[in-house]
Amino acid sequence: MPSTNTTNTVTRTYDIIAFGDEVPGILALVCAAREHLRRTNKYPRSLLLFKGNSQLGIGGHLVRGGLSYLDRSVVPASVRSQFGLAVYGDESDIYKEFLKRTSVVQVALEPKKGDAVLREMLKEINADILSGVDIASVIKQGQAITGIRLTKGETYIAKIFIDSTVNAELAVAAGVSKLKGFETFGLPNSELSVTLTFETQGLSVQALKDVEMQYMLRLADVNDVEAQRWINTAAGGDRTRFSELQAPFINNKNDLSKIALYAGSDYIDVRSFALSIAYHAFRGTALSLDQSGAVLDKGNIAVFPDGRMSWNALLFDVTADQAEALARGDSKPTPEMLKEMQLLTQWFKGIGATTVTPAPELYIRHAGNVEDAVDPLTGAEMLKGGVPASEALGTFGYHFDIRGGIEGLGARASEKGLGEVKLDPPLFNVGIQHAVLKSVPNIAVISPASGFEGYASSCGRIVEFNCAVGQGIGIAAAIAMLSNRNLNQISNKEVHDILANTGKLSKIYGQPDAQQDIVSLDKFENALAA
Repeated sequence: MPSTNTTNTVTRTYDIIAFGDEVPGILALVCAAREHLRRTNKYPRSLLLFKGNSQLGIGGHLVRGGLSYLDRSVVPASVRSQFGLAVYGDESDIYKEFLKRTSVVQVALEPKKGDAVLREMLKEINADILSGVDIASVIKQGQAITGIRLTKGETYIAKIFIDSTVNAELAVAAGVSKLKGFETFGLPNSELSVTLTFETQGLSVQALKDVEMQYMLRLADVNDVEAQRWINTAAGGDRTRFSELQAPFINNKNDLSKIALYAGSDYIDVRSFALSIAYHAFRGTALSLDQSGAVLDKGNIAVFPDGRMSWNALLFDVTADQAEALARGDSKPTPEMLKEMQLLTQWFKGIGATTVTPAPELYIRHAGNVEDAVDPLTGAEMLKGGVPASEALGTFGYHFDIRGGIEGLGARASEKGLGEVKLDPPLFNVGIQHAVLKSVPNIAVISPASGFEGYASSCGRIVEFNCAVGQGIGIAAAIAMLSNRNLNQISNKEVHDILANTGKLSKIYGQPDAQQDIVSLDKFENALAA
C-alpha cells in the first residue's frame, strides 16, 4: 500500500526497480522475479520505470525505435560443427524464449509483437509499469541507492536497481562517473551515429531487387554520363572517393549478382552502395557522415510476412554531447532529422513505396560508458574468449562494429604510431562483472553504457549479448535480495551454477583469437586510452 509523507507525495516500496525499458533490462527483471519465485514460491515486488511513452510500445529501441532487424551472434562454421550449434549458436535461455514468443524466424522482430510479449512477461511476474517519468534525485544510504524521487513528486524505494538506459541515466544520477563518448580511446567528443529506422510498404523484395539492379547496371556503365555524375555527387567531388564508389560496379559488371542485395527468409542485406548513391544524387549530398551529417547507408532490412520492410539504414552524425542530449530527450528525432526523413520518403515513393513511416524514437547506439565496474571488459578480453568456461553464463560473438565510424580514431592511432586494427569477430564467454559497480553496490548497468573499455562497447551494445548479461543479473539480484548481500558481491560462478542446476545454461564455446591479434588489440586499446 502507498504511504504518504508530510509533503503530500506518494512513496511506494518495491524489492527491485528497473529504470529504462530496453529489452535486456525488462528480461533481467523477469529473470529476477522467476528466480525469487523458484526459491520462495512468491514473486518479488517489481517496478519498471521509464521515460518513454508506453502508448507507443514497451521495449526501448527494439520497439519504439523500430529496430526490427536483430543483430544475431556470429559463430564460425567450424565452431558450430564442433559444438553442434545452429547458425546463431545457442542463445541465453531468456532470449530464446523472447524470440520464440515473438515468432522471430531469423532476425525480423515485429515491434507490435515485441511490445505485446514484453507486456505479457511483465504481467506474469506481477510487475508494475510507470512510463513518462524523469528523475528528480536519487536517495542513497551510504553508497547504496535506496530510492528514486521523480519530478512529479513520487518516491520509489527498492533494494536492487537495474539501469538499462543507453546513457546509464540512473547510475549517473546516483553519482557514478561516466566517460563521455569514446573517452576510453581519448576521444570524448566522438560518438557512434544514430539511426532513424523506417518502414516501407508497397515495395516487394523482387521490386527492390529490380530497382537496385537497374541502378547497378547504369553505375557499371562508364558511358552513362548521368550515372557517373551520381557517383561524383556521392563522392563529394573527390576523385579517390569516386574511384572507391565506382570500382565494385566496374569490377563486377559481368556478374552484378555478386554484389546485389541478399534476401533471406525474413531479411535483406544490402551489399552495394547503388541505392545509397542514387539517393545522395537525388539529395545532392555526399555519401559521407562527416560532410553531409546524414547518409543512407547499406541497409539492414527486416521483412515481414505482409510485405512491410523495416530499414536500419538512415544514419545521422552526432557528437557525444548530442547523443547524450538525445537520450535525455526521450530519444526523439530532431527537426533536421525529420526533414531528411521527408526527403527520403519522397525518394522511396519514387522507386515504388506507397508509404514510408519513421519510428517514433531514434536508435542511439552508444552514449558513453560508466567507470568503476567490478571488472571492466575490453576488446582484448573479448578476443581472449571472455570469462572462464567454468563460470560463464553463455557465449556471444560479434564484429567490432563501429557503424558510421568513430571520428578521430584513425588520426589518434596515427599520432600514437599505430596502424589500423582489422580483427575477426570475437567469440567470448559472458559474465556479469562488467555490469556491476564497486561504488554503488546495488545497481547493475545492462546496456551499451556498461563498463566497456576500448572496442568492447562495439560488441557490448548488441541486445542479444545484453540479454545474456540481463539473465545473469536477474538471477544475481534474486540471490542478493534473499541472502541480504549486495549485487556486486554475487559472483559469475554462483549464477553459472544456478543456470546449470535449473537446466537453463546455454552451451559454452568461447574461443581465444590468434595470440597476435590479442596482443595487437591490447596494445592499441592501452595506447589510445593513455
